[in-house]
Amino acid sequence: MKQPIIMLACLALLASCDKAQQQKASVMYKTDTVALTDRVLKSDYTATMQGRQHVEIRPQVSGIITDIKINEGDIVHKGQVLFIIDQVPYKAALETASANVKSAEAALATARLTAESKEELFKEEVVSEFDLLTARNALAEAEATLAQARAQEINAENNLSYTEVKSPVNGIASMIPYRVGALVSSSISDPLVTVSDDEEIYAYFSMAENQILDLIQQYGSLQKAMAQMPEVELTMSNGKTYPYTGRIDAISGTVDKSTGAVRLRATFKNPDKLLRNGSSGTVVVPTTLKECIVIPQTATYELQNRVFVHKVIDGMTQSSPVEVFRLNNGTEYIVTSGLQPGDIIVAEGAGLVREGTVIASQTSKE
Repeated sequence: MKQPIIMLACLALLASCDKAQQQKASVMYKTDTVALTDRVLKSDYTATMQGRQHVEIRPQVSGIITDIKINEGDIVHKGQVLFIIDQVPYKAALETASANVKSAEAALATARLTAESKEELFKEEVVSEFDLLTARNALAEAEATLAQARAQEINAENNLSYTEVKSPVNGIASMIPYRVGALVSSSISDPLVTVSDDEEIYAYFSMAENQILDLIQQYGSLQKAMAQMPEVELTMSNGKTYPYTGRIDAISGTVDKSTGAVRLRATFKNPDKLLRNGSSGTVVVPTTLKECIVIPQTATYELQNRVFVHKVIDGMTQSSPVEVFRLNNGTEYIVTSGLQPGDIIVAEGAGLVREGTVIASQTSKE
């Protein structure tokens, strides 16, 4: 009688041990159900700033600076006089040129009278044809001399006007390397001053050639890309976000051989004068993806330069390779192939999970 009771007790003990083993083999993991969603990914590119116009102002005539009409860093306007170069020799040259014009005009009047007189005398056969032709040639020479004198007068007037060095654009003046008394000419190494028109600022940055190819394939052409790309942001050198967005409005048609990169330009309005010519910053370019599969990076592991996830099929893990988009936000991947909506994957600790692990899933919450 005792023997059947002992056997029943052993069977019950074995059953309880088997149940405990099954419970021990089943591990709790967070899982995600794959679904479609939208994401905006941002890429940062180091940029250098240039004003809409950046003009180096140099003298067109030689001479000594007699007056500087601006202070360094002033706001200047188109046509404003910035420097005056010694005008005395140029005024004298203009007076000489004007006197030469008057002399040439008088000589021309005399030659014209002589030629007209010779014409009448030739008709009356008082003078020879040689005398007539000589008078005509003298008239032509006088006309040419007057034309030359007038050209020299215009040149002298221009040279005198160039002694007042004016700004060709609106903008902000740079530092001035010269002072009153300095001898300057058109061949000076440093400009008198640089004027930057910074109503708009151009931010120049570079993208890799493969990124440009992605844009062409996405939009159809570079022109369509510039027309349809979203507005870009700018992070200033102090780390703060610039309050105005800009647009990419120029893409180089060539690839830099030394870097394999393509230059782009983004234009930003600058009403508050926060940006200056020569400053630096970071252009932030958004990439919008619609109806895409997004998974946490903790749901992946890498093996031989490939990305894998663990799908949960019939309560067991099964590793599966996936392709991911070239951009990510640092915490998530955009999966381009290898997963379908409705698939269940291990959401955390994928690198620690073994193939065929029996799991008790716990849906992850964002």
